[in-house]
Formats: sequence, C-alpha cells, structure tokens
Amino acid sequence: MICTLEPQVWFWYTLATMPAVQRSEFSLALNQVAAERGVDAAVVLDTVKNAILAAYRKDHPGIEIEEYSTSLDKNTGEAKIFHNDADVTPPGFGRIAAQTAKQVILQKIREKEKEAILSDYKVRIGTVVNGMILRFAGPNIIVDIGKAEGVMPPQEQIQNEKYHLNQRLAVHLVEIHDGIKGEEIIVSRANNGLLEGLFKREVPEIAQGSVIIKAIAREAGNRSKIAVVSNQTGIDPVGSCVGQKGVRVQAVIQEFGGAEKIDIIQWQENAKQYIAAALSPAKELTVEVNEKEKVATVTVAAAELPLAIGKDGQNVRLASKLTGYRIEIEGPKIAADDKHEEVKESPIERKDENVSQEITDSKNEHE
Repeated sequence: MICTLEPQVWFWYTLATMPAVQRSEFSLALNQVAAERGVDAAVVLDTVKNAILAAYRKDHPGIEIEEYSTSLDKNTGEAKIFHNDADVTPPGFGRIAAQTAKQVILQKIREKEKEAILSDYKVRIGTVVNGMILRFAGPNIIVDIGKAEGVMPPQEQIQNEKYHLNQRLAVHLVEIHDGIKGEEIIVSRANNGLLEGLFKREVPEIAQGSVIIKAIAREAGNRSKIAVVSNQTGIDPVGSCVGQKGVRVQAVIQEFGGAEKIDIIQWQENAKQYIAAALSPAKELTVEVNEKEKVATVTVAAAELPLAIGKDGQNVRLASKLTGYRIEIEGPKIAADDKHEEVKESPIERKDENVSQEITDSKNEHE
C-alpha cells in the first residue's frame, strides 16, 4: 500500500482501519511522526494510550477510570483496554478510539513538540541567531528564529532603529520566561550579548578563545566600547577585532545600519593605563586612582577636553561603565607662578584705582 497522506494523518488512518496482523506500517508512521515533530516515539505512544483510555471513558460514562489501563503494541498498533487485568476491549474499538481521540492526541503532541523546541532553545540562551520580523503585537515585535518565535519587548529594542515586516536581523537570545500564552523566548537587539556574539562571528580569535572580551559598555544604537585581551603571545587583540582595513569591526557596525560607533581598546591590569585607554580618543591624560573609593581623577589638556568628555558626556560615561570607576575629568592645572602673574596688578591699574577712590571720597565729603 502506498501512503499519499500526511504522516500524522496516515498514522491515525493506520491505527483506525488496518487489522493488527497487517499493521507493519504502524511503527514506521509512529517513528515518522515523532521525527517530524521532534519528540520521542515513546512520548507519542504514551499520548495515544492516554487518549484511547479517555475515548473509552467517554463511551462509558460513570466508570472509575483509575481502575482501567491501556496497552498499545508499538509494532502492530493493536490497542487493548483492561479492567483489573481483564481485557474489556469492545469490538471495533480501534476505529472509534482513533476518531474520538485524534484531536486530543494532536494537541498533546503539539504540546510535547513545543516542550522539545523550548528545551533546544534553553541550551542556546546567551547566543546570537538570525531572525526575521513576522509581525507586531502591540509594543512587542515577534521574530521568526527558526523552529520557534521570539518576542522582542520595547526595552530590548534599539530606540533609534526602524523595524518593518520581513526585516532580517540578528538577535540575542536573552531568556525563556512565562508569558500570557505560556513560555516565551525573549530576544534582544539592545543587550550587550548581541555585540559580543557578533564579534564571535566575525573574529575567529574570539571564537577560538585566544582573544577574550573582558568588558562591554554600550548605549545601543549610538556608541559602544569593548575591552579585549589576548592570552596568547603574538596576537594583537585590538588588531584581531578591527581586522585588515577594519573589515571585521565594520561588519559588526553594519549589523546596526552603521549607526552605532564602536571603540575597541586593550584591557590592562594597570588601572591607570586602562582608564586612560578607555577614554580614547582623548590623549595626553594624567590619571590618579583611588582604589578604595573606585574613583579616578583624570587631568586632560584643554584641547582634549571635548574628546574626553564626549557629546553630552557620553565618552566619559561609557569609559566609567567599562572600567568600573567613577571618572572625574579636570582641565589642565595652572602653575603657582602663572597664577601669581594673573593676579599681579600693573602700576597703571593701581593708579587708576587710586584716582577712582579719591573721586568717590571727595563726593562723599561734599554730600
């Protein structure tokens, strides 16, 4: 017999209509349904057994179902019902049970299928996957991530990004949590993990572990700073991430439409050097560190002040997040001799001041 039906439909047809001695196809259909649904064949078999028992109870209201059990031959598909170990299977039961239980079984298999998919994604939490925007559900964005759909809530979206249907984009798998309709896979474009995952894709040294990302500070959609270090002699961590002619870092930047600037610095154990590097592109910095208070006082040349602080304080803010220090920026200190020269009065200024005072005194006497 040639099967021209859907595998799951053929499974029910086999169970309901074929005599037990001719049901060699039953096992094949069972395994095919299990494989296509991504669940264990034993789970499908148990689901069928429970549905058959539920169908028998529907046909025999009032019975104590706990006293009944079901057997189902996984090779032939022959089903039997027992009451206290006595076979009570009614004639023609196979067809009736299959028709009655079909929807229940399909629902159970869908539930098991979803559980299997979620189990697969649970081990992938923290990674980056490619997705496509399917639809908008209020403020949330629903993303096709392969076998499942991901939910991107507003706080996980990049605020200055424009999203549209069928848009392809990379997302970070954040977590699986209970939602209104059961467990949901939360995905993100704003999470630091997306930036880290993209660098792992583009930089083989990071994927292999010879270059390590030590810290990330990010204002998603605007600017990020990433600190990297190498654990192998001869490997330049910054150069590895930048790539020849900047090709690697540009590939990451293009994932954000070119809108997010990325500063790559070398992580250093020396706090002063690390903080100075984190304030790049500013140069000629003098750093004083209070380790106990986690405060760094940075003196910057007047010409470098705008670079050190950044637009709206963004550069120093990101450097502070990256290093874990509160960074206080100061302008150049004026030497004591220079201060003295600034306040020193000239003879002319003193003379003018005396004349002014004499005029005021004379006016007061006259009054």
